[in-house]
Amino acid sequence: MCGIYGTTLQYNEVQIKEKLQRTAFRGPDKMGWKYYSANYPVIFGHNRLSIIDLDPRSDQPFTYFEHIHIVFNGEIYNFKTLKESLSTKGYQFRTTSDTEVMCAAYLEYGEECVEHFNGMFSFVIFDTKKQLFFGARDRLGKKPFYYYHNGKNFEFASQISSIQLHHHDLTISSEAIAHYLAWGAIPDPKTIFNEVKKLLPGHSFTFQLATGEFKDRCYWDIDYQGKSQFSGSYEEAKTELKNILNDAVSTRLFADVSVGVFLSGGVDSSLISAIATQSTSEKVKTFSVKFNEKGFDESKYAQQVADHLKTDHHVIECNYDEGIDLIKNFNHYYDEPFADSSAIPSMLLAKHTRKQVTVALSGDGGDESFIGYHRYSWIMKGKRIHYLPLPLRQLGSKVLELSPNYRHRVIAKALKFKTIDDTYLAAMTGVDLSYLKTDIDYKDVEELKYLFHNNKNLLERVSDFDIKTYLNWDINTKVDRATMAYSLEARAPLMDHRVVDFARALPSEYKMHNGNQKRILKDILYESVPKEIFDRPKAGFTMPFSRWFREDLKDYVLSELDDNSLKSIPCIDIEEVKFRIKQHMDGTWDRYPLIWSLLVLKQWLNTNCKNIPIK
Repeated sequence: MCGIYGTTLQYNEVQIKEKLQRTAFRGPDKMGWKYYSANYPVIFGHNRLSIIDLDPRSDQPFTYFEHIHIVFNGEIYNFKTLKESLSTKGYQFRTTSDTEVMCAAYLEYGEECVEHFNGMFSFVIFDTKKQLFFGARDRLGKKPFYYYHNGKNFEFASQISSIQLHHHDLTISSEAIAHYLAWGAIPDPKTIFNEVKKLLPGHSFTFQLATGEFKDRCYWDIDYQGKSQFSGSYEEAKTELKNILNDAVSTRLFADVSVGVFLSGGVDSSLISAIATQSTSEKVKTFSVKFNEKGFDESKYAQQVADHLKTDHHVIECNYDEGIDLIKNFNHYYDEPFADSSAIPSMLLAKHTRKQVTVALSGDGGDESFIGYHRYSWIMKGKRIHYLPLPLRQLGSKVLELSPNYRHRVIAKALKFKTIDDTYLAAMTGVDLSYLKTDIDYKDVEELKYLFHNNKNLLERVSDFDIKTYLNWDINTKVDRATMAYSLEARAPLMDHRVVDFARALPSEYKMHNGNQKRILKDILYESVPKEIFDRPKAGFTMPFSRWFREDLKDYVLSELDDNSLKSIPCIDIEEVKFRIKQHMDGTWDRYPLIWSLLVLKQWLNTNCKNIPIK
């Protein structure tokens, strides 16, 4: 896990060093860069977090066969198998790293090399013979990739702040701000700057130095058309999935540094922990967060799982002052506006886990692929309600709007949508966004094609949609920034593309049956951990922001979001926002998600808007 950077623009050595230092937390073990002057000026830079082959021989930028130069962020989990195959074809290796194997794979397979990689990655290869860049981003978008292309020059980085520094041709995107306020994150391929984009997950690209031509292509996607269907029995599906999971976990346990597991006590992290203990003879280190607030502390369940699995368990107590400090410095690590408040406890978990290990396995990806979120249950209930005629639902909506319970009033708004698909989309962007004051269509995203079609049933469509939107835009961004802020590598076995592909092919009832969500994952888990531990409602990973914003941080919120501050935020109806903040403070409606998103945006604008225009 590292930070990569490269450019064809003219920067001096001091500027390049500052660009790399801006995200040095991603790779504190070695910072390096190289100038290549073969016909066109090229600079590659790298911040290394040493995980595999700790020897300096594997430092980057890395050169193979004299004309192949690479900067790479991530891990290729099947690199040993690839290396054996490439060795039989005559390739020789002088390191034990996956980086060198990627170079050989590129020489052997060309652009199709990415289809041979099982891992999380973003990388760029400079082929001096062909005078081109070839790069790619992993299938699920675990690793970030930002780029600037003006038709002639090209600049790329793991985080947008490296591109932003010393760059004078950028403008802040009002369209991105509108999308952020709706989605809570900026959808790919957009970024906060009009001139910078994100490479889409499952895409590769080429950039021709001679012509400045940039081309990208999709090399992988989920099967949203439903062409691949598993035809075996439930027991056969369990056996096959167990085999895939065992390999996904065991390959992710390999490292030349210490490895642990995030253990929340939920189904996904408990399953990963159980498989990890079965995959190694060493005692597995597990980590969870403890909150002192009533209703937020799930650490006792993690402890029960850890006790059963006999792991070396570490409980990290959430410190209020530490959490507040992270809130006020949030944008140093999340260098685009990002509104998922669970990023704060994620950062606390990463910060203290890093004191013990350099790599941590997580359970991310299980909810999306195996239908685990609460919203999948209520969307099926909502589907039945939507069989009622629209006028009747509108009448019910008017009645619920009179309720003092804000949840009832949310349901009232949901009842007004014509179709259940529209309702789900509104739920993911916010059922009531009347505080947005913009003509920008924030629902205009390419990923709608995964939701609005008739190739699959509703459960499969919303699951596909979440994989391509919520998992990529939100979860992956949250985990990457939170862990890399403290130079900790996070690996997610449930996001192995083989797991995702298999889950997409399974019948829905193998994943959700009679209200039992994540059925197949649970049944595999219960072979190792008692079912009784999990007989409780599913919990989220959050902090008591509702109370904090109403009590401890009330003055902070009101000063940060006063009239003058709100006037500086584009795309909002100031009076409506003020009304919603008042609702939160007097306890009539829980508006903490809106307050948090505005605090983050205002903080980002304060830092970045002084010399950069908004367009």
